[in-house]
Amino acid sequence: MRIARNMGTLFVTGALTMTLAALAYPAVLGLQNTSSSPTRVIAQTSTGPLTEADRDFVVKVRAAGLWEYPSGQLALQKGTTPAVRTAGQHLIKGHASLDDTCRKVATQLGITLPNKPSPQQQGFVATLSADSGKQFDSDLANILRVTHGQIFPVIAKIRASTENSLVRQLADQANDTVLDHITVMEKTGLVNFDQVLFQETKKPNLPGQDVTPPAPQPGEPTVVLTPPGDGASASVSPTPTVK
Repeated sequence: MRIARNMGTLFVTGALTMTLAALAYPAVLGLQNTSSSPTRVIAQTSTGPLTEADRDFVVKVRAAGLWEYPSGQLALQKGTTPAVRTAGQHLIKGHASLDDTCRKVATQLGITLPNKPSPQQQGFVATLSADSGKQFDSDLANILRVTHGQIFPVIAKIRASTENSLVRQLADQANDTVLDHITVMEKTGLVNFDQVLFQETKKPNLPGQDVTPPAPQPGEPTVVLTPPGDGASASVSPTPTVK
């Protein structure tokens, strides 16, 4: 079955008292635990201490939107059932709102955000872009159900452990968004739960560069995930300023 093959390697400035150099772009960001010391405090901010795990979480939220939002656009264009197209609408709306919060939080905390998803995540979009018909519907439902199922416990762990109020705010919104997306994927009736549950618990075995979103180039415009109007008009557009 194609989905099994594609998913075989699947597995997320405010007042600082330290310099922004302490918030250098993280080296590796996957769903696995990749911080060298997750509990290490890298900055003291007006909203509480910021740890490596906090910073990595903010970047994971951004990277997730950068591939799930265009996946939602593809669902609107290529989905063959109302349930799949509805799932696409939820992806677009949810990640436009979550990304807006994420960019604001990152600005206040001095965290550098990517403008592109990781190579692995780009591969998900490439698979969906090449799909058509029922294969597209199936791949969308299963790939997105796996990735959301994997990030769900990560959100809970950050929410339970972070001492930064802005990170807690982002985690609360991410939790609601991810639960909604899990639900709409399941409502398509296309989720292969045996395969999904296996993939969710399978230990990732990918090199770091495959799960790391590339750092933006100096002066590169910030990509903004625009809120949908009628859904079909939503687009990913670069803008030089953070909204």
